[in-house]
Amino acid sequence: MEEDSAPQRVLLKLSGNVFGGRQGHPFDSEALYYIAAEIEAARRGGPQMAIVVGAGNVIRGASFCPAGPGRLRADYAGMLATAVNALVLRQSLERRGLPTAHYGAFQVARMMEVFEPERCVRDLEQDRIVILAGGTGCPLFTTDTAAALRAVEIGADLLLKATRVEGVYSADPETSGEVELYRETSYSRVLERRLAVMDLAAVSLCMEHNLPVRVFNYAVEGNIRRAAAGEPVGTVIGSAENGY
Repeated sequence: MEEDSAPQRVLLKLSGNVFGGRQGHPFDSEALYYIAAEIEAARRGGPQMAIVVGAGNVIRGASFCPAGPGRLRADYAGMLATAVNALVLRQSLERRGLPTAHYGAFQVARMMEVFEPERCVRDLEQDRIVILAGGTGCPLFTTDTAAALRAVEIGADLLLKATRVEGVYSADPETSGEVELYRETSYSRVLERRLAVMDLAAVSLCMEHNLPVRVFNYAVEGNIRRAAAGEPVGTVIGSAENGY
């Protein structure tokens, strides 16, 4: 996909933190209103959109139990929490009249069916927003990796990584002194310098399948729409083969 071309299908990765409020509660009505309105603006007349949700507002396995035998159970708990976020986001979108479907890496009876790429693509072609939960369905993999995997499976043109920073920096802007904000960068630079923008396994998967990634600040009003439209917001990660 060239920088100046509009993608036809995107996958948006949302962390669970987008649903939470400033008081540490897992859900906040203003936050939910904001993110639903931003998605609506991006979808109206924009590309087909799938969304992978994280669960940091409820539980993040790697933080709750970073090592030891309990880590696997903690990761499963995090996967279940993404199912809660998918239901909440779907409700918020449908209140705005947006046709929506959601699937997971595993089935939850009467609440969530198992993801199938072909079925997901049909939903997208019928103008539904598709929400994907459950991560990859396996412990020790982040929802960043799940987002990269699902984007490849549904044939997305672009992976959108919504964050609370402006894009990809040469170093952590919160802990380092002078840093450079990249407007464009390569998969290899992110991997070699271990730039903390997303899970390295996710970056490797995108590189293998030549899938560009745009990292941007979702808290700036209109940025989700701009990113989904292929506008130069934040940082794009790619290679010469896909025009970056």
